[in-house]
Amino acid sequence: MTSELVIEALQNAYTNQKPRKGLLLHTDLGSQYTSSEFTQHVHKYQMEQSFSQKGCPYDNACIESFHAILKKEEVYHTQYLDYSAAKVAMFQFIEGWYNRNRIHSSLGYQTPQAIEDQIRKTA
Repeated sequence: MTSELVIEALQNAYTNQKPRKGLLLHTDLGSQYTSSEFTQHVHKYQMEQSFSQKGCPYDNACIESFHAILKKEEVYHTQYLDYSAAKVAMFQFIEGWYNRNRIHSSLGYQTPQAIEDQIRKTA
């Protein structure tokens, strides 16, 4: 993973979500997230950067769980023709299924989209 890739992901997320000033952005200590280029973009969007503690596996438990689900429910069942096809399939899985239809016990058996909609209504 490169700094350019995570900067593009950050730009896309910022454009789509339009978060308020002071959003806490939590990542691991990978070089792409600690790079000066990425940090400049975080500051440009007026976000605060937070990092996992070195050697603390619980900091990333949610994303590790997501990656396991992504692999078990999508990746291991699909043979992708090329990078472009994989990119489309990942988007469809995450936005079409995982966020909008798949209930999560940690969210009170609601979907991530339902929780986000509730938060937006009360904000």
